[in-house]
Amino acid sequence: MPVRDRMKRYRESGGAAHLVRVEVLVPASQRQDILSSAAAMRDAHRDKRGRIQALCDQAVTLYRLRILDNIDLDRLHTLTDRARVIANALMERGDARAFALGRKLNAELDE
Repeated sequence: MPVRDRMKRYRESGGAAHLVRVEVLVPASQRQDILSSAAAMRDAHRDKRGRIQALCDQAVTLYRLRILDNIDLDRLHTLTDRARVIANALMERGDARAFALGRKLNAELDE
């Protein structure tokens, strides 16, 4: 795989997914504040993606046959697209627990 394709894939679906490079000018004395804020934002973003992935995995494990009978998740490339489809399917086709899981997934996506 060429380097450009690998970098593009990393930015779209890897560890740098949905992150952008920002360059700012700040006083030298406050550089560490900016770096620590950026690190906290990255950690929060990765934690949120982890929670969404865990909810999607739980939904697929519990309700795969009932809610994903004619849905091909492999055609959706981003986690948020897959999560939206899974959440809607849970709420439309599932029982009360599936509906609650779908609402929880939608709430995580909307934060």
